[in-house]
Amino acid sequence: MGFGTKKWLLIIGVVLVLFFVTGINTIPRLDEGVNASWAQVENQYQRRIDLIPNLVETVKGYANFEKSTLTDVINARANATKATISPDMLNNPEAMKNFEQAQGQLSSALSRLMVVVEKYPDLKANEQFLSLQSQLEGTENRIAVARKDYIETVRGYNTAVRTFPTRIWAWIYGVQPKQTFAAKAGAENAPVVKF
Repeated sequence: MGFGTKKWLLIIGVVLVLFFVTGINTIPRLDEGVNASWAQVENQYQRRIDLIPNLVETVKGYANFEKSTLTDVINARANATKATISPDMLNNPEAMKNFEQAQGQLSSALSRLMVVVEKYPDLKANEQFLSLQSQLEGTENRIAVARKDYIETVRGYNTAVRTFPTRIWAWIYGVQPKQTFAAKAGAENAPVVKF
C-alpha cells in the first residue's frame, strides 16, 4: 500500500469517526430539546390552571353571577388537569388530540366567563378580579409563545428524523416523529363581528 492509499483510508476513517461521534448525539439532543420545550408548554398551562380557582372565588362573591358559567369553568379545569402528556407520549396523535381538546374546552369556558363578566360593572371594577384577569391574559400570551416554540422545536426534530443522514440514527434509536399542535377546526374562518 502506498502513502496515497493510506492517506485516503485515514481521511475516510476520520470522516466516519466524525459522522459517528456527531451523529450519535444528534437525536438524543434534539429529543431533549423537544422535551424541554414541551415542559415549558405544560408549565404555562399549569400556570393558567393555578389562576382559575382564585378567579372563580372572586367571581363567586357576586351573588347573581351565573352559576352554570362557573360550573363550566370548574369542570373544564378539572378535565384539563387530568389531560397530561408525558414526554414519551409526544409521538402519540391520540394523546395530543385529547390534550388539545381539554385545553380548548378550558379556553372556551374562560372566554364565556369573560363575556358574562361584562354584565357586572362592580366585578369589572374589582381590583382583585382585574389583577387576575390581567394575569390570565398574560398567561394566555405565554401559552401562545410556548406553543410556537414547541412547534418550532418539533419541526427541527421531525426534520432530522426524516432526513439523511440523521434518519439513520433515528432508525438506530427507533424513534418516530413527534406530534405538534394542530389548528382548531374552523380556525381558518374569521370570526363574524356584528354591531
